Amino acid sequence: MEQSSLISLPPLPDPTLVQMLESVLFVAGESVTIAHLAKTLEVMPDAVEAALEILSTACADRGIRVQRSGDRIQLVSAPETALVIERFLGIQASTRLSTAALETLAIVAYRQPITRAQVEAVRGVDSSGVVRVLLSRALIAEVGRLETVGRPLLYATTEEFLRQFGLANLEALPSIEWPELLNESLTVRENEV
Repeated sequence: MEQSSLISLPPLPDPTLVQMLESVLFVAGESVTIAHLAKTLEVMPDAVEAALEILSTACADRGIRVQRSGDRIQLVSAPETALVIERFLGIQASTRLSTAALETLAIVAYRQPITRAQVEAVRGVDSSGVVRVLLSRALIAEVGRLETVGRPLLYATTEEFLRQFGLANLEALPSIEWPELLNESLTVRENEV
């Protein structure tokens, strides 16, 4: 009789929920809802939330991060590795945002949802061109209309904004204090629109 050349390996241990979650997020390639993850993993959403917390902590010092935007989750590369990833992928450094664009983006990020007129009240200059640039780069998006005369568009940051700036969520933005005068000018400007 011929002996088999196959070696019998011991069975693999059952994966943990955190391992299964990491694997699903790794192959997803885009953000996934908590509900979809819970259904896929056949667990309750609370169990997914707990596993996400463990995975986020485990990834804190690694080359990947767990990024959250509302109830959508995605694995992303660590922001500090951007240069080497761009080099590996052959991507030329993207055009940097102008000071005006960064200023406008910061205003939107901290005050969202916000109208263009409210952004202009803070900046003191016309911001229509800058808003168009930020929209074209998918860093902000139209998220509705203000319930006032003229129903101006409201803008907010996007998941792309979070990815580009290496933020897990909007709560990761550094806290700032808005001057009371600024709050009053936004309220007055909103009523004028």
